[in-house]
Amino acid sequence: MNAHTTYASLDKRVVFISGGGSGIGASLVEHFARQGARVVFCDIDAAASVALVTRLTGTCKHAPRFGICDVTDIAAYQSHLSQVETEMGAIRVLVNNAGNDARHTLAALTPEYWDQCQALNLKHQVFAIQQVVPGMAAAGGGSIINLGSVSWMRGRANLVGYTTAKAAISGLSRTLARELGEKNIRVNTLVPGAIVTERQEALWRDADEDEKFIELQCLKFRLDASHVARTALFLAADDSNGITGQNIIVDAGLAQVSVAG
Repeated sequence: MNAHTTYASLDKRVVFISGGGSGIGASLVEHFARQGARVVFCDIDAAASVALVTRLTGTCKHAPRFGICDVTDIAAYQSHLSQVETEMGAIRVLVNNAGNDARHTLAALTPEYWDQCQALNLKHQVFAIQQVVPGMAAAGGGSIINLGSVSWMRGRANLVGYTTAKAAISGLSRTLARELGEKNIRVNTLVPGAIVTERQEALWRDADEDEKFIELQCLKFRLDASHVARTALFLAADDSNGITGQNIIVDAGLAQVSVAG
């Protein structure tokens, strides 16, 4: 990882990241750990998560900690977060990253799959926030970062369950920014664009796709997970303590060009 800004306020701060085992989540874990934060993350992929912890152990001030947890099981997830708080103290930074953008058509949609889309991409964010707010407030405040997506801004087809959930996250952040502001808790939505990840590489990335996105973007290079993670560091740090209730878009201008065009 290249050297970038160091945020003194993140040193030793307890940071929890959902879905941290791979993709954007793994980059978030690494970037926060390299800031000296005490990072805890959950995922359902034990092998990828253990490999990440092993790679970072000994290279960071505090090795990240990992626990298996299905974020769609709200009771178990809140219990997991409570255990983290008991063992490590108040979670001062919550990054609601876990999600899944599997493609689906309107015709193939069922009530069960719709509910699954909301559970995977929206519901757990709400109840993770509910769990950590009391401790965060008692500790003096903190930063909640909800992961959105430019897919709803662009009106991407074959993703109606996913894009509906991601659009709702913007409303969630704005409402809770107002509700939690008096507790010195900031709530923002971090909105990635077309980010190259291992999953994208495996499923659908090719030269034609790269050319398509670069043509649509204002900036003419593909974004990777580190672009999202470095923005998350800023939103988590005290340097951004005047920012709340915002959509912070990291998409190289993709959504801007799509709307304008």
